[in-house]
Amino acid sequence: MSTGVLPSQQLRDALARDWIVAGPWRIPAEAVQPASLDLRLGEHAWALRCSFLPDSDSTVEQKIEDLAFETIDLRDGATLERDRPYLVPLIEELRLPATIRAKANPKSSTGRLDVFTRVLTDRNHRFDEIAAGYRGRLYLEVVPRTFAVRVKTGLALNQVRLMSADARLSDEQLVALHRQSPLLYLGSEPVPESEISLADGLFVSLDVSGSDESIVGYRAKKNSLPIDLTKVGTLRWRDYWEPVHPEHGGRIVLEPEIFYLLLSAEGVSIPPSYAAEMLAYDPTAGELRTHYAGFFDPGFGYAKDRSRHGSRAALEVRARDVSFMVEHRQPVCKLAFERMAEQPDVLYGEDIGSNYQGQVTMLSKHFLERRPQP
Repeated sequence: MSTGVLPSQQLRDALARDWIVAGPWRIPAEAVQPASLDLRLGEHAWALRCSFLPDSDSTVEQKIEDLAFETIDLRDGATLERDRPYLVPLIEELRLPATIRAKANPKSSTGRLDVFTRVLTDRNHRFDEIAAGYRGRLYLEVVPRTFAVRVKTGLALNQVRLMSADARLSDEQLVALHRQSPLLYLGSEPVPESEISLADGLFVSLDVSGSDESIVGYRAKKNSLPIDLTKVGTLRWRDYWEPVHPEHGGRIVLEPEIFYLLLSAEGVSIPPSYAAEMLAYDPTAGELRTHYAGFFDPGFGYAKDRSRHGSRAALEVRARDVSFMVEHRQPVCKLAFERMAEQPDVLYGEDIGSNYQGQVTMLSKHFLERRPQP
């Protein structure tokens, strides 16, 4: 097997080999994405009095023995309250060979609703990182931050990638790849090589340009009604969000501890033989947290004939402690690229009916109207 992230056809082979199992459940074909597999919520959740750090000396269930105070049945659906940590055993379990490791990410719609999630495994001190050869259960910590959410057994909030060795591209390799197949566009033109910003990844900047009436983002309302994550295209966005308009000079001021959805200035294009992960903004540069989800499948924003000029990335942003000003084209996060073990047999976009290909807004698929209107 080649080094890199396992593509869709190899993930289906991994299922056939029982590297990923689901007990009495069937893993549906649509769970296999170009470079990842959806992970589904099991039949119950534990409500926890607080979150916790995993460790290498105990199982997850041993760790929460004195932290869980209620078991919640998810089979007919249940509402998870804001700012309460929950732990959910997932349907899928792993039986990885010694040469294969895994990494989990929230699905895009999960991050866009400010639902904080991370995967835990037994005897492992890291979140979302799953050691090579791991054999055991997967657990998902779920913390709804802004909205109460309704969930149900079988709902996928996260996804997992399988990979062999380290296939991450260096900055020099990123420049060479951009020269061959543009990774970032401004409008219809590739970002010039001289303007690319690199530091162990490819920086992406913020779009807060436009007139005083234009909508450059959304600010979450507190105390809205719960959002049913199992229903798509049913909610009015104004019941949950306030529009954000730019100040003169192309900037906005983020209020502390409020959740914002913004868009990247650049269109992002992921070639078929690569995947990318959006990394959080460097905390040494300011009290700003960006991008809670962050995985980009092969084919996101890509067209071989360059008829598509990338898709803009949704940025999930929260300022910490104090108000924080951000300006147009300010770098706020970066992309790390990894090689695929081989090109997937399906790509993000029309192949799998993707929700966010060519997006011009940042609202999740749960809302009726997702195109910004002044």
